[in-house]
Amino acid sequence: MSDVSSTGGSNGAPPATRQYVQFAFYKVDAAWRRLPVTVREAAKREVEEAVASCSERMQVRAYSLVGIRGDADFMFWRISDDLAPFQEAATALLSTGIGPYLSTPYSYLAMTRKSVYVDKTEREGPSRRLRLTPGTAKYLFVYPFVKTRPWYVLPAEERQKMMDIHIRVGRKYPTVKLNTTYSFGLDDQEFVVAFETDEPGDFLDLVMELREAESSLYTLRDTPTFTCVATTVRGMLDALGAPGDRVAVAASAQDGGWSRAASVADLPEGAATTAYVGGEQVALFNAGGTLYAVEARCTHGSGPLVEATIEGSVLTCPWHESQFDLAAGCAVLRGPAVRPPRAYAVRVRDGGVWVAAAAVEGEAEPTLA
Repeated sequence: MSDVSSTGGSNGAPPATRQYVQFAFYKVDAAWRRLPVTVREAAKREVEEAVASCSERMQVRAYSLVGIRGDADFMFWRISDDLAPFQEAATALLSTGIGPYLSTPYSYLAMTRKSVYVDKTEREGPSRRLRLTPGTAKYLFVYPFVKTRPWYVLPAEERQKMMDIHIRVGRKYPTVKLNTTYSFGLDDQEFVVAFETDEPGDFLDLVMELREAESSLYTLRDTPTFTCVATTVRGMLDALGAPGDRVAVAASAQDGGWSRAASVADLPEGAATTAYVGGEQVALFNAGGTLYAVEARCTHGSGPLVEATIEGSVLTCPWHESQFDLAAGCAVLRGPAVRPPRAYAVRVRDGGVWVAAAAVEGEAEPTLA
């Protein structure tokens, strides 16, 4: 179990700011499924547009809970440097055709902050917990968390000792990545924890083992617990199910839009920057006059690739020195990473750098030279 958050780099960049984090769960009234196909399809497009309209100011991840929980159908994991975009995103969603059919049974607000406990096995130190970037795992397990009051009056050394055991157990499960956020004074809970993994069985085993740790004696509440399946906004909506939606699903698979991510002036040769594209954080590079866009985090330890060194088209992660070949679709050249970061198609138009979630044949123009 490893933390996936970070601060700004050690290359003289300004220190990272804290982030606001929200997990918003929605339930759809059954009357939605009885609407005409054309009405539902129009509403789905409106939701996609609403999410896209907010994605330049926040990270947005979509998850489906259909068939998993009875009191929530989908969830948005939103991350922003400001609080205002959360209200804007909610207003935009409720203003779509599906808005009148939505209720919000659960919504958790939190912030990032430095941990008061020291992870002695962590190379980068606790300060990197200020910034969250969701990974690409299929499953997300979310729950609010409250400690008992006696926990807070224990000596700091005693609490650290119990957390050392807690951390040691977590390290036995490297397939599970933990995001811890803090809600003190902002919401009813004290923490919101979110675990990313492709192996639900590993998460189950981790939780069972943590029950035996002494620190669990001081847990007051850690429910409700949500099992969320990562998907696209369109996939999340299509999972709601309704007569005739299979045609819409097939049609949506053909859709692949471009988003303006930066201006060409932002990326002189050798430069790198990050941008939000469809709610995802993407790292942009100008390597030898050719532009590349890749997933913002290394697939091994979630290192910030925007801080990577570049030699030719070879990208070297700043944390654990995994290497990827940008010119070969970000193929892995050297571990410890075993999976390449997701690569995005890039083109230049009207002085802007445009990024697509998938390659669009015949339209990519990444070369500036």
